[in-house]
Amino acid sequence: MAEVTPEVKKAVDTPLQEKIAPEYSKSEISQPVRKESARPKTTLNLGHILKPASKQEETKLEEKNGSAGSTRDQPVSEKQVKEAWIEYAEERKNQVAEYHLLNREFEFSNNRITIPLTNPIEEPLLLSIKGNLIDFLRGKLNNNSIQVSGRLQEFQQKKVAYTNKDKFEHLVEKNPILNELRDRFGLDPDF
Repeated sequence: MAEVTPEVKKAVDTPLQEKIAPEYSKSEISQPVRKESARPKTTLNLGHILKPASKQEETKLEEKNGSAGSTRDQPVSEKQVKEAWIEYAEERKNQVAEYHLLNREFEFSNNRITIPLTNPIEEPLLLSIKGNLIDFLRGKLNNNSIQVSGRLQEFQQKKVAYTNKDKFEHLVEKNPILNELRDRFGLDPDF
């Protein structure tokens, strides 16, 4: 067997940190180097939520929201809602699908606006404009309790009459006397 020289023994026994960077002390190597990021830190401080606000801070918040001295939930009539709704719809005229959705008749009761939706594709469309729409209506009508929701309606599709018999049956539904005439004169609706 070969004998181990003192240089090899020292190389094996020396810790890896000293081999890589002998000029740095162990404490400098063990701490990771942090690079400062150019991005601003985006941490959220939730500590103030549970702490009661002082009167001065409440006054500042009311002034900022524009509600100092006024009540934000003023009663709203259906006429006022329709006028504000039409105004918002006119602003969205360049977005055809949104404009089409906003030009429908809606139901208004207890500060809730319900829009009838004709197909499931309109639901995500309503959700995408709902936030801005509610903000606009609440600001315009001075009422923070206004809500907007959609209700999917099922529509019966019209049966299309292709054959002469289908067309005749459709006419019989509207005017039953045609059925008697067919029987009396022996008519065949297939021709």
